[in-house]
Amino acid sequence: MSLATPQVPRVLIVKLSSLGDVVHAMAAVQDIRRAYPTAQIDWVVERAFAPLVARCEGVQRVIPCELRRWRKGYFSAQNRKEWFAFKAKLQAHAYDAVIDLQGLTKSALLAWLAQTKVGGLRYGMANQTEGSSYEAPTRWLADVAIRLEPHVHAVARSRIFCAEALGYSVEGEPRFGLQAGGMAVAQPQARPGHKLLANPGAAANPFAPRKPVVALVHGTSRQDKEWPLTSWIALGQRLNHSGFCVALAHGSEAEKAVSERIAAELADAWVWPGMALDALTDTMAQCAGVIGVDSGLSHIAVALGLPHVQIYNFDTAWRTGVHNAHQICVFANPTPDVDSVWQAWDSLATPVLCT
Repeated sequence: MSLATPQVPRVLIVKLSSLGDVVHAMAAVQDIRRAYPTAQIDWVVERAFAPLVARCEGVQRVIPCELRRWRKGYFSAQNRKEWFAFKAKLQAHAYDAVIDLQGLTKSALLAWLAQTKVGGLRYGMANQTEGSSYEAPTRWLADVAIRLEPHVHAVARSRIFCAEALGYSVEGEPRFGLQAGGMAVAQPQARPGHKLLANPGAAANPFAPRKPVVALVHGTSRQDKEWPLTSWIALGQRLNHSGFCVALAHGSEAEKAVSERIAAELADAWVWPGMALDALTDTMAQCAGVIGVDSGLSHIAVALGLPHVQIYNFDTAWRTGVHNAHQICVFANPTPDVDSVWQAWDSLATPVLCT
């Protein structure tokens, strides 16, 4: 199909979660904009990730949903009210194309609920790709089911699928269009002789020039993706010795405790306060670089174009990782050593220190 006929084509993306997958799908939005510069693109996403999608260049409307909560308490008056408000927003416009990038029954049902124009179509995936979730009803509920190569990178998966649906070719390296906003949290400073709770390792000198900040992303939803605490400490100490301040991100109380344990062993560390996703994205955008495990925050760093080293305990970087002039994946089993991660960072760090 080609959207060359409509003067201003309208496209709905259905990609609900997870954080890293939502980031990966942003590259497909930029492809659509290249192929159809006047396209109006809306996106249905879980509410937790809506602030991030709102920062994706080219997305006109973000339609947040909370399916999990609504399903658990459907007979609650408040939940029913929210569901019908969501449905009204979903159906406020008719679309030339509704594209289900999630590939699950719930996303297929939302795509089915959306309105299409005369001649408009709903697109679903015809098969599962390696490492991705997939449920068969997505192809039954779609007007057109598109078959994909099973062994495909997560970013390429969305790009190829949208290109097949809308009749254009994928060109060039992915561009995510993730734009930083103005909600960055400023690094605190202490008076001489006083320590900061956000920087328990050392007192800051307010008259010293600011050091470039490297964020360490140690938190992940899977324990088997974690990097050892001792390795984070050793890496942080090397970063301090090389002239970097270390920032420590966290998304839960347990991760915050780990951040504080790492910071306590460093000469110059900044434990970030709890932040909403948009503020966290904006704060990360101010960093000189990021080193992290395979997680949603790491993929945000990639989309922001930051110098970044991703740490893998499994040989799955082919599916979610990156390797270019600014971003490198390091893999070893059971886990990469500090020297390997440091060498990868050091290969990126020289231009960082010179800017």
